[in-house]
Amino acid sequence: MAEEQDSQEKTEEPTQRKIDKSIEDGQFLTSKEMFVFTSIFIGLFTLVFISSLFPNFMSAWKSFFIFSSEELDYQKPYLGILKFIRIIVILTLLIGFPLLITSIITQFCVGGGIYFSPKALHFKGNKINPLTGLKRMFSMQSLIELTKSILKVSLLGGIAGIIIYFDLMNIINLSDRSLSQALKGYVILFPKLTIYLLIALAVIAIIDFIWQKHSHNEKLKMSIKEIKDEMKETDGSPEVKQKIRKLQNEISQRASEQSSALGDVKDASVIITNPTHFAVALKYEVGEEGAPVILAMGRGLMAEKIINLAKEKNINIFGSPLLARALYFTGKIGKEISEDLYASVATILAYIFKIEKGEILEKPQIEIPYDLQFDEYGNKKTGGES
Repeated sequence: MAEEQDSQEKTEEPTQRKIDKSIEDGQFLTSKEMFVFTSIFIGLFTLVFISSLFPNFMSAWKSFFIFSSEELDYQKPYLGILKFIRIIVILTLLIGFPLLITSIITQFCVGGGIYFSPKALHFKGNKINPLTGLKRMFSMQSLIELTKSILKVSLLGGIAGIIIYFDLMNIINLSDRSLSQALKGYVILFPKLTIYLLIALAVIAIIDFIWQKHSHNEKLKMSIKEIKDEMKETDGSPEVKQKIRKLQNEISQRASEQSSALGDVKDASVIITNPTHFAVALKYEVGEEGAPVILAMGRGLMAEKIINLAKEKNINIFGSPLLARALYFTGKIGKEISEDLYASVATILAYIFKIEKGEILEKPQIEIPYDLQFDEYGNKKTGGES
């Protein structure tokens, strides 16, 4: 019982298949706080860069509210609007494109790539279930996210409050200064506040990334039983693998026996062929007790070798597809042929011996028992064939 409980505990690191499956289901590593930090950082940097490109931005903004006589003409009331839209589009592209690239790079760095999961877009009925929604609202994950949000707001608000507190007298006295002096004061305060807040966001982002990576890994962890089940699905059960290995060994051993037996083809009395896919070399001495013995046999390339050796040694070759397959699938090298094939082989041997004596005979029709009729794959045939 204790071993069964241990096998159910999720203590093992996830396999690559489990990781790939979680990505297919839309569950991959990401960090919202890291996106917030990189987006704000690049956004501010882009704004500073754009402001350096448009030093007279206020003049350009003022031009929106100054209309020439041509623009006031009833025939062209849209020129000012087009100018405004053009500048807005340019600013949007200048700001939006860097943010898009930043988001892609951030996901690559955090999650190892950009993933698209069609399964995540499928409709799920439990998403609109009120009970399921309440469970999500009051779950441990929701509590952790709420705690993170409170801590983040408290940290950023605290840092901003401290900085403003130390510059509070300067801020209060800004109203007593000229516009240029007040702007200079803001120019000093704003970068300082921005830098400290960015540092705080960076720390929050790093902590969130570490936490998300840990929680994501814990969620994907597997039990020993799950790993064993997965191995059975991918590689097959141990029983099946054992059968496959046994079959491979048998095939290898049979191929080795067939190769070794090629040297005995010269002693064969007849070669039964299919006519080229299968070849079986049989030996039988007239007057000896016992049935014909299989000296060599093979299919494909091995059959071609047997047939070529038979031609070199002037050994008789007899074509009988059904008999060749029956001998191949029921016999073994060095063993006598099956009892049920005695009559068929005897008919061929009698024909061969008479031909060798100079008699002229028609090729006999060979009958094969129905239950010994095979196709080229070793399956029992459903119809007769000569």
